[in-house]
Amino acid sequence: MDITQPLQLLGGLTAQQFMKRHWQKKPLLVREAMPIPMSEPDRAQLFALVARDEVESRLVTRDARGWQLRHGPFARRALPPRSRPGWTLLVQGVDLHLDGIHELLHCFRFVPEARLDDVMISYATDGGGVGPHVDSYDVFLLQAQGRRRWRFGLQKDLTLQETAPLKILVNFVPAEEYLLEAGDMLYLPPGYAHDGVAEGECQTWSIGFRSPGRGEIARELLQRLAEDAVDVNTDRLYRDRGHPATATPGAIPPGLQRFAADAIRAALKKPLVLERALGEYLTEPKANVWFETRPAAGVLRSAVLDRRTRMMHDMRHIFINGESWRAAGHDAAALRKLADQRCLSALDCSRLSDAAQAQLQAWCEAGWLHDTGGGDGRIV
Repeated sequence: MDITQPLQLLGGLTAQQFMKRHWQKKPLLVREAMPIPMSEPDRAQLFALVARDEVESRLVTRDARGWQLRHGPFARRALPPRSRPGWTLLVQGVDLHLDGIHELLHCFRFVPEARLDDVMISYATDGGGVGPHVDSYDVFLLQAQGRRRWRFGLQKDLTLQETAPLKILVNFVPAEEYLLEAGDMLYLPPGYAHDGVAEGECQTWSIGFRSPGRGEIARELLQRLAEDAVDVNTDRLYRDRGHPATATPGAIPPGLQRFAADAIRAALKKPLVLERALGEYLTEPKANVWFETRPAAGVLRSAVLDRRTRMMHDMRHIFINGESWRAAGHDAAALRKLADQRCLSALDCSRLSDAAQAQLQAWCEAGWLHDTGGGDGRIV
């Protein structure tokens, strides 16, 4: 993607301008961000999707009893009739299941892959919504079908309804209001309170970007460091020869505390240990993702990543689906290109070393990528 060219998706802004002016700063409304008719998924496809065990879905309704929340999977007969107003079906991670939705993400690849979470589809009948709330992540709200009225604004009062099964604000005070038609899009940074209500049957696609907290990152990295720590000075045991008799046996010896601190420092001294742990964590597939293995099919001619594959890189590593490899030279450049563009042409593949070819073949057999038969591939 050329990040210096104006984009209709961003209302004529370049990706560079958008990231500087709006990203995590202020909302952006774009009329006709995607004027091309969007056909996937239709209502029937969406209802079929939520009947599957591996698809995360929720049904939100509101009636005289208040807000109600149910988790899928849902058989078609378990969903309310379309004629009933005020209900919403939320389908998480649709990009993992439908190629067309995954291709949509290519339009947003001016944001690092490490930040991308998923595409959630919200199908609603007239009056449907999930109430005013605040998200901790960036989101693009793309209206795919029908109309939805959005009200939003910054506010300090984040008090939640105590009895609601959703995190719904008690005192929502919007500052702006817009009616989005099919093809329109609204970007909201983290912390903006917002409420979207369907006007007639509608479908909204939410492209969300994760923002892991410091505690989450620390927990994940420490867990991975712990797995590697068995290789660090495994022959060293705590010794306290010469330790005097103690009258306070409940006290932890200072020497043992120093020994523990030294063990942590030794683990962190391993070359690139944090970088590797971070890349593996960021590319770890979600819990409901699995791949179909396949037998070897000969020399790989060209390659395209499976839509469920997460692939990233840093200066010294290639990361894919929670695993890491060291790479250098032309092979490293080609694999970084695969991570950035999600495909390699026949020419790209033909220039790889035998070792890199073998690695791609192994990933193909694992279902992580696919041979496109010698073409240039397509983004999936």
